[in-house]
Amino acid sequence: MLYFHLWTVLAVNVRPVKNIEKKKKAYDEAKKFLSEICNRMGRSHPGYWKPIIEAVRRDTYEVVDEILFVSPDTINCKNEEGHDIIQLAIINRSEKVYNLIYHIIERTESCRKVTDSSMNSLAHLVGRLAPSSVLGRTTGAALQMQRELLWREEVQKLMSPLELIQDNIYKETPAMVFTREHQDLMMQGECWMKTTAESCSITAALIVTIVFAAAITVPGGNQESGIPVFKKETAFTIFAVSNAFSLFTATTALLLFLSILTTRFSEKDFLVSLPRRLILGLFTLFLSTIAMIVAFGAILFLVFCDHRPWMLAPIAGFACLPISIIY
Repeated sequence: MLYFHLWTVLAVNVRPVKNIEKKKKAYDEAKKFLSEICNRMGRSHPGYWKPIIEAVRRDTYEVVDEILFVSPDTINCKNEEGHDIIQLAIINRSEKVYNLIYHIIERTESCRKVTDSSMNSLAHLVGRLAPSSVLGRTTGAALQMQRELLWREEVQKLMSPLELIQDNIYKETPAMVFTREHQDLMMQGECWMKTTAESCSITAALIVTIVFAAAITVPGGNQESGIPVFKKETAFTIFAVSNAFSLFTATTALLLFLSILTTRFSEKDFLVSLPRRLILGLFTLFLSTIAMIVAFGAILFLVFCDHRPWMLAPIAGFACLPISIIY
């Protein structure tokens, strides 16, 4: 009840929440309108054909769900090229629609073995390159390639081993179709991955150089015995730990990016190996950068602030500035 009243107040006074509330009302009204139209059209009406085909293409699963609920036979509707709803969902990478009808595909053998006029099975169709509008949702050609491979893996789970090696009328297996359709994307992914890895490798190498030099040249100098002058200071301990952490994580990131540059860039590499190395490399590089900023802030406070605690506020503010820009 409290949540409801709070949401009501926010919907009236806060503009972003008000816009969300308007969109929600428009969505509910559109859904009611769709339901009313489908109920009036009845179970078997020829007017369902174009709307459900277009809804599958646009991945508008609410429309597909409502039409299938009123008229289950529309699952067999086909477009001009002879592709039914299941085939269109795979070709257009309509994830929500695919999840909606997945139980139908899984339980019905005829749906899994359906072919088009060129004898392309579902495994052949998933080998086609996704529409550019779908690929554009993912940043980077390498990650787009990974998305395509994940789609292939998902559809192949439904197919028998024999169906995965069957030819179409052009004597192409599903694997051959996938390789042909994604050849350019794989080359773009390789180029994108190498460019990203090279840029990040340079950054990681610079951080390694900086923090290693800072570790050797101890701020404040050493005593005659070789012990750092600021050894007992808390800020110096923070500096030492952060600097060491930055060095280790930057070195890890550098090795990860170098491993990307030396890989062979096969199709399977884009599925797990390359994206995992890239994500881990970026993550460790990010941690290294944060640790370097913390180390610099600690030594700045130690050397120049003369034990004035109020100086921590501006130092922390400036330290958070680079991170806040990202978000």
